[in-house]
Amino acid sequence: MAKSRVLYSEHRPYTVADSLDELVGPTTGLVELPSRLDWSEQGTYDLDEPRELNLMYEVVLREAMDVQDLRRYLDGPMLRTVWRRLFLPQRVRDLWERRFPELADTSS
Repeated sequence: MAKSRVLYSEHRPYTVADSLDELVGPTTGLVELPSRLDWSEQGTYDLDEPRELNLMYEVVLREAMDVQDLRRYLDGPMLRTVWRRLFLPQRVRDLWERRFPELADTSS
């Protein structure tokens, strides 16, 4: 009998903000994430480049362990804009869309 595979991402605790309005992070320029969020070689993101902005948002949404990091590095209006283009674990997407149904309704 085959056992079903359980993915870590399905049980990992993820942090979700209480309000999109509290997310007041930068939307332009260079941002260097601390190693607790991004231990890759990249670490610094040029938010004026859409791909890099999306990548930074993906990293922060996956790795933030407290709401302070969400507030510091994400911007509510920008998150609404890029939400559908982000590559996220399904559980992250579900948690955020459950808290903020407007994200699920965002079309891009």
